[in-house]
Amino acid sequence: MAAELNLNEMPNRILTELSKVIIGKEVVKELVLVGFLAGGHVLIEGLPGTGKTKLAYTFAKIIGGEFKRIQCTVDMLPADVTGFYAHTLAGATAFNPGPIFANVVLADELNRTTPRTQAALLEAMQESRVTIEGVTHQLPPPFFVIASQLAYGAEGTYPLTEVQIDRFMLRAWSEYPSKEEEMGILNKIDYLDAPDIQPIITPEETIQLRDAVKRVHISQDVVNYIVSLVSHIRHDPDVQLGPGPRASIALYKSGRAFAFMQGRDFVIPDDIKRFAHAVLEHRIRIKTEAEMGELTPGAIIERALKKVPVPKVV
Repeated sequence: MAAELNLNEMPNRILTELSKVIIGKEVVKELVLVGFLAGGHVLIEGLPGTGKTKLAYTFAKIIGGEFKRIQCTVDMLPADVTGFYAHTLAGATAFNPGPIFANVVLADELNRTTPRTQAALLEAMQESRVTIEGVTHQLPPPFFVIASQLAYGAEGTYPLTEVQIDRFMLRAWSEYPSKEEEMGILNKIDYLDAPDIQPIITPEETIQLRDAVKRVHISQDVVNYIVSLVSHIRHDPDVQLGPGPRASIALYKSGRAFAFMQGRDFVIPDDIKRFAHAVLEHRIRIKTEAEMGELTPGAIIERALKKVPVPKVV
């Protein structure tokens, strides 16, 4: 496959294959691919039964990677995620790896488990490794987490901490399908129940794909635009907690990945604006009095997009 690999065509091929199984959800599919190409992780918030697991599983199959699903529950322990060492009376020790050891990991309903167990993902998502009983284990490359969570404030949930949610490069919203999309699902249900998904790329080749994304040029004017946008939101009088440096990095990497998907070797300001909401909304906490006035993080972002000067990139 390596000899036939065309890196420039691969993003569209991945989306085409994904769309054979996932009807609609164009924005969610795009965010998942951008997150993967950029080396980040994606949080999908939304309604139950809207195809989040199938999307993650299908994506893993397309890239030829190993898929593991973690069904998060209130009684889970960190070892249920990372794995553990088993010690025998004879003194032997054996490591039992947890489901985090995969190329694509779905942490389903992440906010149903406790902050202690949620935190088991922190080192993995930042460093692509886990430390258990003082021993560090590298995770298989590429490593990509797709987490789902129930709508904020749902019964029996534990809100993700700012540290945890900041590890997600992008946040997507998964809603019910349109009438036309739901009809398409029903018309293809026999295939969708057992789709024939063949990998079109190997995990090793996805590393080449990510390296190609890193070669996309981003001018100093666009870098300045990213920093100015994030800084403007931080200093907004209605913001209690603004986005940190990871938000700027996420905008930078997302814009670069999308430019590559569009066949460009340079980033334009519109690439940054396209992902402003997906990158920034989950990283903004609004002051209580502003929230009572029904101000939302999305409105804060829109305000910043209108006020921060957009550079002209030739």
